[in-house]
Amino acid sequence: MNVLHIALTCSSEERADQFYAGLLGLEKQDPKIVPAEVSHALFNISSELRVINYTGPAVRFEIFFDSNQPGNPRRIDHVCIEVDHLEKFLQNCRRADVKVMQVLKGDALVTFIKDFEGHLFEVKGS
Repeated sequence: MNVLHIALTCSSEERADQFYAGLLGLEKQDPKIVPAEVSHALFNISSELRVINYTGPAVRFEIFFDSNQPGNPRRIDHVCIEVDHLEKFLQNCRRADVKVMQVLKGDALVTFIKDFEGHLFEVKGS
């Protein structure tokens, strides 16, 4: 298993720039938008979400800005992992009563699971 990215929320782009670019020295990427239908299906948020990646040689932070829903970042915060044999892994998750969520985002199928404590993990196959 590999960690591909860590997704967190931040209250403002200025604060994110100050910490991730300024303090950690990561490179700021162009912003992206998660469509409302995808953010609703995955995070139960009915609006678009703005995301900026801050990257370094061995790390990528996806920083979400959710101005409509302040105060509860656990709905968005997640870790993205890469596993061997994605379908087998998801079968094992279902057998263990781990919630599996799959949503179309454009032409791609995005897969998330929730652990037993409700933490979100985005899962990709290698």
